[in-house]
Amino acid sequence: MSVLLEVCVDSSEGLAAAINGGADRVELCSALELGGLTPTPGLIGQAAVSPIPIYAMIRPRPGNFVFAEADIDAMLREIDAVRSVGLAGVVFGANLANGELDYSTLERLMRQCQGLGVTLHRAFDLVPDLDEAVTVAVELGFERILTSGRSLDALAGISDLEATYELAMGRIKIMPGSGINIGNAYLLMDRVPFDEIHSSCAVLTAPVSEAARRLGFETASRKQTSVDAVRALKAYCRSR
Repeated sequence: MSVLLEVCVDSSEGLAAAINGGADRVELCSALELGGLTPTPGLIGQAAVSPIPIYAMIRPRPGNFVFAEADIDAMLREIDAVRSVGLAGVVFGANLANGELDYSTLERLMRQCQGLGVTLHRAFDLVPDLDEAVTVAVELGFERILTSGRSLDALAGISDLEATYELAMGRIKIMPGSGINIGNAYLLMDRVPFDEIHSSCAVLTAPVSEAARRLGFETASRKQTSVDAVRALKAYCRSR
């Protein structure tokens, strides 16, 4: 059976590249360089006519995932906005100060998600106890956990990923992400039979405008989703 490929994007160009490259699902964000924030209304509107499922990131600010009441109110509103345009799902997470999943906040957010699919994002990678966190995710009704195995990238976290997969016992999907590409995906898949993988399928691009770079509007280089990288990784997923 083919492995599902989810591609994370934060622009109109990235969305088109993911779709044209054959991605099975898109995680729609803004500011991937910050780990992904809630996408803009314009990008959400463009994604609403996508031929594949789109899950929108719900994260109102950069930084940690310890959310104040005002943050939670914004997230509830963002979930409603995503539902109103007909996207397939949302992606979010929340932690307590000690890194544990914030059951109370996540429960409130989940109640707002009627009719939507829901992914628990890499807030999971901050948890001190994998078994407890997997149990919480299952109890709350998440479809899947996106995780890098509590490491900077999925390859470094392979031991934790394997442990998390075993703890899940088929009750919830475990989707590895962070740093996965056509050159290393087999190192994960040969060790753990994941059903889904997550990748940006991005390549470095040069700044468009030197003046914009000089004024801080562009960085010296940035990443952009590559249709060829999506196609290559999808072909690999199809072969599994």
